[in-house]
Amino acid sequence: MAMVQVFDKPMCCSTGVCGPKVDPVLPQFASDLAWLKDQGVKVERFNLAQQPEAFVAQPDVSTALQGGTDQALPLLKVNGKIVCKGIYPSRQLLAEWCGVLVQVAAPASGTKGGCCGGPKGCC
Repeated sequence: MAMVQVFDKPMCCSTGVCGPKVDPVLPQFASDLAWLKDQGVKVERFNLAQQPEAFVAQPDVSTALQGGTDQALPLLKVNGKIVCKGIYPSRQLLAEWCGVLVQVAAPASGTKGGCCGGPKGCC
């Protein structure tokens, strides 16, 4: 199974979902990582403020940081290869990189227009 490593910008906590001004992307990304774990993907997440040694221990991550953290972080590796820098990717991209299928809800069968498919459109 795939392994995802996330190298985050300096944040006050491991997910960044705290404090008075939360970036709205962070809760969704945390949810997407939890979903990946549920699919059997191994996920490791590192915060530059709390775990700088993890950044230094990875030569490719250290090299990426030489251009500045704003362009490089967040940085994501899948199976040891950098796949994304500077943005938090969508669940769909994470799934593609990890070889996981995203289930899409199918439309209800037998409905034709309106909210319930009745002959007048709405119930």
